[in-house]
Amino acid sequence: MTTAAALTPAEIRALPAMVDSRTAFAALSISATLGYALIRADEFPVKVEKFGRVIRVRKADLLAFLGLPETPAAAEVQSPAAPESDDAPEVQSGAPSEQSAPTSASK
Repeated sequence: MTTAAALTPAEIRALPAMVDSRTAFAALSISATLGYALIRADEFPVKVEKFGRVIRVRKADLLAFLGLPETPAAAEVQSPAAPESDDAPEVQSGAPSEQSAPTSASK
């Protein structure tokens, strides 16, 4: 049997809460043969849920085993930088503004 393409951390985070055994094997970068052998020997590195002949693994357990946080770190998030612009809205005259309350002078 061949090994499925390994999943990236972003792909693992995007998985549903419970995944099938082959998806878990791909997340761990192991072959199906090895994965099923580890399950049979009760040595799979994360807890396995069996529903009859169906095998499922919790995504949270995969993330914990792989040392991945539930959400990506700021360095992994790829968002464009905010454009610098002088087109920011200005405060209109007559609009309420935040001012400190007047204080009474010393008596």
